[in-house]
Amino acid sequence: MNTLELKTAWQQFKEENPRVRIRDAAKQLGVSEAQLLATDIGEGVTRLKSEWYDMLLDKESLGEVMALTRNEVFVHEKVGNYSNASVMPDHKMGQTLDKNIDLRIFFRNWHFAFAVHKEDQQGEIKRSLQYFDAFGNAVHKTHLRPESNVAAYNQFVKKYQAEDQSQNLVALKQKAHAEQLPDECIDKKALQDAWNALRDTHDFIFMLRKFSVTRLQAFRIAGPEFARQVDTSSFTKLLEQAAENGLSMMIFVNNPGCTQIHSGPIHKLKLIRDWYNILDPGFNLHVKHKEINSTWIVRKPVETGEVHSLEVFDDAGQVLCYLFSKRKEGQHEVQVWRDMLAQQS
Repeated sequence: MNTLELKTAWQQFKEENPRVRIRDAAKQLGVSEAQLLATDIGEGVTRLKSEWYDMLLDKESLGEVMALTRNEVFVHEKVGNYSNASVMPDHKMGQTLDKNIDLRIFFRNWHFAFAVHKEDQQGEIKRSLQYFDAFGNAVHKTHLRPESNVAAYNQFVKKYQAEDQSQNLVALKQKAHAEQLPDECIDKKALQDAWNALRDTHDFIFMLRKFSVTRLQAFRIAGPEFARQVDTSSFTKLLEQAAENGLSMMIFVNNPGCTQIHSGPIHKLKLIRDWYNILDPGFNLHVKHKEINSTWIVRKPVETGEVHSLEVFDDAGQVLCYLFSKRKEGQHEVQVWRDMLAQQS
């Protein structure tokens, strides 16, 4: 449908389904979230420039905000500041290292940006900055809070407002995932040797590229000494045990454009309909736990010994979330975390 038809369909959908979120509405209408949002440009929505690096560095001026990163199964929300932001020299990646908002940003997958200034159903004005990939999928959002600097937000929007404020937005069609090499083409012994030779968890991705294998394929080929599949219920079980033991965790939620990290203890766990939730001050995690496709316990050698993680995947083999026990660089992993993982089957 053309832009006018989509705008009409979206308006009618909102009238008939006032409580349905825009992401879910987009699925039902067969378009992307960014395309729906663009139909409101000029009516509380402003298209922004694609100046990702400067935007990231300027976000500290907003003060305390809520950062949101999600995928199809996980929604990760952290309250804090975009402080200690930096961009890598090659401009492929950025990061924030605030004690609360801890992000790794992959700019190659950022394509559209909007400022959204809307009144909610309670009559309260909500302000946010929203970023999308070329397919129109949300990669990251920044929501203002009562404590945020509204004047700085208004200045931010004015500075980065794009010349093009048309309501038309062309999003790419989602591509099928690339085919992987057959398992028999992979040198199992060489992969295992390379895995054993790792000394930093960040080198794992380079090992995968060296052998041209996907993450799950590497798990499967390397064998249970390195990675073993466990029941999908292990994710919620580990959260519950971590809360009971007072164990500080690192919870990474991942999409192609952003990884958002929580570091610290977790407390309030609650199942609400189809969502399993962490509802702590400053940190919320919402999980469609029944839609987790597979979970794996993964061992990686590091300089101080070994670290273990639980990794969560969707049905396309994309990693959605990682769980680690929190440890400082150069310190050993705590034994209680290893004991918790050993109990999973």
